[in-house]
Amino acid sequence: MKLILAVDALTPPLSGIGRYTWELTRRLAQMPEIEQLRYFRNGQWVSDPAALLSGGQVHRKKPLFKYPKWSTDMYWKHACKGDVFHSPNYFLPDYADRGVVTVHDLSVFKYPETHPVERVNQFEKLFHQTLKVASHLITDSEVTRQEVISHFSWPSDRITAVHLGVSPLFTPRTSEDLKPVLQRYGLNPGAYTLCVSTIEPRKRIDKLLAAYGRLPANILAQYPLVLIGGKGWQSDHLHTLIEAAQQAGWLRYLGYVDEADLPAMYAGARLFVYPSIYEGFGLPVAEAMASGVPVITSNRSTLPEVSAGAARLVDPDDLDGFCTSLEAAIVSSEWRELAIVKGLQVAQKYRWSICVKKTLDIYGKI
Repeated sequence: MKLILAVDALTPPLSGIGRYTWELTRRLAQMPEIEQLRYFRNGQWVSDPAALLSGGQVHRKKPLFKYPKWSTDMYWKHACKGDVFHSPNYFLPDYADRGVVTVHDLSVFKYPETHPVERVNQFEKLFHQTLKVASHLITDSEVTRQEVISHFSWPSDRITAVHLGVSPLFTPRTSEDLKPVLQRYGLNPGAYTLCVSTIEPRKRIDKLLAAYGRLPANILAQYPLVLIGGKGWQSDHLHTLIEAAQQAGWLRYLGYVDEADLPAMYAGARLFVYPSIYEGFGLPVAEAMASGVPVITSNRSTLPEVSAGAARLVDPDDLDGFCTSLEAAIVSSEWRELAIVKGLQVAQKYRWSICVKKTLDIYGKI
């Protein structure tokens, strides 16, 4: 088959969608079923998508904007005709033939107040047009698949849930392996609780801080909370809470952390907490389980599906229950050992090779 893959999400540092796009990019190029693979970005061909991440020279076809729009449209309709066109990032151009689009979540429709107004307007304007063009949709989870079917009255036979994968770098590690990385951050193996999340309202970081701050003083002293993640939408108030917790001495906010250090940061944690109330998948939960770390996560959205019985589920808005679960997860050796074993078993299902193979099967169907 002939495939066109949109690579507009390949912008460092990689977001979750960027990571998904990169895994598709490098793995699909190795598939013998694909006769021709071309990369598309914002109305141009890209010859080397890896250069988008390295900051090197990106070779693109000469822009067509100097020509009349009708001429440009004719060019792209001809260029795309007969090829499968996959956008891993929500939107398809009007001229996409045999279009496949990945819909990661519907947060912009379900929680528009948690997104910039420009993004909401973009989705309102362009996403319905994408649905007119698309031959098939992909979602990261079955929960999101059902949401799309219900919200857009989309035919169930034209949408497939394909779970994401976890890099093999996320794996259990010995204390000796961890020390070189953790020491740079002033951390010790097994001596902190970790949360990796964008700082924004639906991630419920405020509830995590409120619940964690209620833990007994000896636990706070022995197992501080480490928070990794960049500033998101409507986060000014959250950063005020973060600053107060840091001053109290039991929180370390590290912001962005080098991607190469993340596997060690996961594997070194005593507990991983992810209290988000809405996700398309929840990749940090899968990465934590693959790292051999017990997990507490929200009982909402896709997170019960992704954790598949291996995590302790909480209602992040129930602060008393949240705090009780945090304390039990930190001190209970019996639960921790069982959660580690179950988590590793569940995480085995989340492989990028499986994700790409299922995606390739979808291309073949259309």
